[in-house]
Amino acid sequence: MSRMPKPQRLAYALSAIFTVTALPSVAHAQNVPPKQRAPRVEDKNAVTTVMAEDISGRPERELNLERDAEIIKDKTKVKADTACYRQVEDEVEAKGNVKIWRFGDYFTGDELKLNMDTGKGYMLNPTYQLEANHARGKAERLNFINEDEAQVVNGTYSTCQSADPDWYLRSDTLNLDSGRDVGTAGKTLIYFKDVPIIGTPALSFSLSGARRSGWLSPTPGFGSKNGAELVVPYYFNIAPNRDLTLYPKIIANRGIQVGALGRYLGETDSGLYHGETYIEYLPHDREYAKANPDVKSDRWMIRSSHTQDLSKDWEYSWNFRAASDNNYPNDFSKTVSSSTERQLLRELRTDYHGDFWTLTARVQKYQVLQDPESILDPTLTVTRPYDRLPAVNLHAAQYDVAGGFDWAFDSELTRFYHPTLINGTRLVAIPQLSYPIIGPSYFITPKVMVNMASYQLDAFGSQRAENLSRTVPTFSLDSGLIFERDVKFGGKNMTQTLEPRLFYVNTPYRDQSKFPTFDTDAATFNFSQIFSENRFVGSDRIGDANQLTAALTSRFLDANGAEALRLAFGQRFYFRDQKVQLDSSTPVVDAHSDILLAATGRISETWTFDSAVQYNPSQSRIVSESYTAQWIPGSKKVLNLGYRYLRDSFKNIELSSQWPIFQRWYGVGRISYSVQDKKILESLVGLEYNADCWVFRTGAQRFVTTSTKASTQIFFQLELNGLSHLGVGSPLEAMKSSIPGYQRLNEGYGR
Repeated sequence: MSRMPKPQRLAYALSAIFTVTALPSVAHAQNVPPKQRAPRVEDKNAVTTVMAEDISGRPERELNLERDAEIIKDKTKVKADTACYRQVEDEVEAKGNVKIWRFGDYFTGDELKLNMDTGKGYMLNPTYQLEANHARGKAERLNFINEDEAQVVNGTYSTCQSADPDWYLRSDTLNLDSGRDVGTAGKTLIYFKDVPIIGTPALSFSLSGARRSGWLSPTPGFGSKNGAELVVPYYFNIAPNRDLTLYPKIIANRGIQVGALGRYLGETDSGLYHGETYIEYLPHDREYAKANPDVKSDRWMIRSSHTQDLSKDWEYSWNFRAASDNNYPNDFSKTVSSSTERQLLRELRTDYHGDFWTLTARVQKYQVLQDPESILDPTLTVTRPYDRLPAVNLHAAQYDVAGGFDWAFDSELTRFYHPTLINGTRLVAIPQLSYPIIGPSYFITPKVMVNMASYQLDAFGSQRAENLSRTVPTFSLDSGLIFERDVKFGGKNMTQTLEPRLFYVNTPYRDQSKFPTFDTDAATFNFSQIFSENRFVGSDRIGDANQLTAALTSRFLDANGAEALRLAFGQRFYFRDQKVQLDSSTPVVDAHSDILLAATGRISETWTFDSAVQYNPSQSRIVSESYTAQWIPGSKKVLNLGYRYLRDSFKNIELSSQWPIFQRWYGVGRISYSVQDKKILESLVGLEYNADCWVFRTGAQRFVTTSTKASTQIFFQLELNGLSHLGVGSPLEAMKSSIPGYQRLNEGYGR
C-alpha cells in the first residue's frame, strides 16, 4: 500500500472524523448459533466512525489511526494511542492505553484485537467493569467470544468498587456470559483481605443476582440440642415461576437429614395458581433412638399449601401440616413460632363466588403435638380441636335494597369428629336484616337476626343418640355521632373528631346447656368484641343479652386525613344476668363489664406507640394491659419497647433494637423476659459490620421450646455482595423475625 500524499493526510487529520459503512460478513449468510445470529449489537449495518489526530491508509480497505485513536460502531466504542481499522473484515487492532465500552461494560488494557461485527477478539493485561452488577477485575488476557460472552484468563472478579477490593475470587479461567446472566469458573480461590478463605474446583454465579441453578454456600451451624450442623443446599431454577431447593444436612448428634422446598406460581386458562411444599426427613435419629428405644426413630415433617383458580368464580386450596412425633418442634425448630406450633392443620377447601353469595366446602383435620412436659404437668396439655368432615358454608348479602335495607344470610352444615368426645352434625342458619340511617354527622342502624340451629348427636358412652334444636332471635341498635373541630396538635393544624357510640343488644335466654361445644369459646374482650351481638365465638352458644355498650373515640387527623392519634374508651352495661355459659356454671351477675382504654398514634415522625388497658372498676384492678412503642430516628436505627400483662397468666417485658454502634458497626438485640416466671423466654444478641461490598454478622439466640427446656444457637456469616455468603446458622432470618423494623444492611443482595 502506497502512502497518501501529505496534503491529503492533513485533510483527514483536520476533519478528525471518518465515517464508513460496515460490509456484511460471511457469518450473516450462514446458519450460526443464536448467540451470534442475534447478538447484543442492535444494528449490524450501523456506520463505523473513526477519529484520530492523524489518519492514513487506503479508504474502504485499511485505516491507520495515530494519536488519540477512536472507533465507534453502534454500542461499541474503542479508544487507544494507536489503532488500525480494517473495513472489509470490520476488525480493529489497538495498542497503548486501550479503552473499550460495550453495552455499558468498560475494559482497559495494553493491546486489543476485536471484530466489530462478530464481537470476537482479545485484550492483553485487561481490567474490566460490568454494568449489570458493577463487578470488576483484572487478568492476564481477556478473550471476547462474542458480544455477550468473555473469558477472563488468570484473572480476578469482585463486586467491590475500590481498586484494592476487600474480597475477590481468582481463577485460571472465568467465563462471563451476560446473555445467559451467568459467570462460571474453573479452579477458584476466594480471597478476603488478601487471605484465601475457601477454594473450589468449580464455581458458577449470576452476574445480576438473578436466580439460577447450582450449589449454594455451605452453612454450618451449632445448637445446644443438636451439636454441630452442616447443610449444603442445591438450588434448581426449574423455570422463571418454579424452583426447588434441596437441603442435605449433617447433624452431629443425630445423623443425616434431607430437606426439600418446592415453590411455584403460574397461570392457566382458568386463572392463577401458586403454592409451596417443604419436607424434612431424618431416617435414623441416634439421639431420639437412645431416649426412646421402643419407638421408631425415623423423624420427618411436611408442610404444603396450594391455591388455584378453577374458573373466574371458583377456586380450591389445601393447607397441610404434619410431623412424625411430639418432640419434633422441640428438637428441630429454629424460631420461636415454629417451636410452639402444636396444632397442625390439614385442610382441603373450595370456594365458589356468585354475584352476592359465596359457597365454601372444606374438610379439616388436626394433628396435635403434645408438650412432652404435659405428662408431669397436665395443665400443659394441648387441647385437640374437633375435625370438620366436612363443613359447608353459605354466605349471602346485599346492601341498599328495597329502599335502603341491608340483608345477609349465613348457613353452615358441619360434621364434627373427635376421637374422645361426643360427635355429631350441626346445621346453622342465621338470617339478618338491617336498615342503616346515615347522615353527615350521625348513623343509626337497627338490626334483627335469628340464630337457628339443629343438632344430630351420636351415641356417646351411656348417652343415646338424640336430636336437638334451638331458635334464638336478636335485636340490636347501633348508633353514633361524629363531631369535628380544628385544633393544633404537635405544632400542626389538625382536625379533631369526637365520636360517641351506643350499641344496644337484646337476646332472650334459651337454655343451651345440653348442646355440645364443638367449636365455641368465650370471645376475647376487646374493642372489636364489645360491638358484636354474641359474647361467644362459634355457633354452639348464643349468649342471652340485655346490654348497652357505650364508647367514646377521638381522632386527630392531619391535613392529608392520616390518623396521628386515636383515643378510645368503652364499657358494656348489663341490664340482666348472663345465664348462658359454656358449661353449667352459675350465671354472671355483673352490672357492667370491665373498662377498655386504648391509645394509638404517631407522636412524631420517628415515634409511634400503641396501648390497650382492661380495667375492672369493681375490684379496682387491671385485668390486662399492653404497651408498645417504636422509635425509628433514621435508617437502620430502631428501638422497640413492649410490655404485656394478663392477670393470672403472664407478665412479659420485651426490648429489641438495631442500632449503629460506631463506624460501620451495628448492634442488634432482643430480650423477652417473663416477670411472672422470672426467666428469659427469648434472647438475641448480635453484631453486624457493613463494608462497601460485604457484610459480617455474628451473634447468638436462645428461646424456650418447652416449659422447662430451651434451645441455644450461635451464628456468624460473611456475605460477599453479589457472590455468596459463608458462615454458621441463619443470622439474617433470626434478626428479621425478632426485631420489628429491622433493615438489612445490604438491601438488594441475596435471595
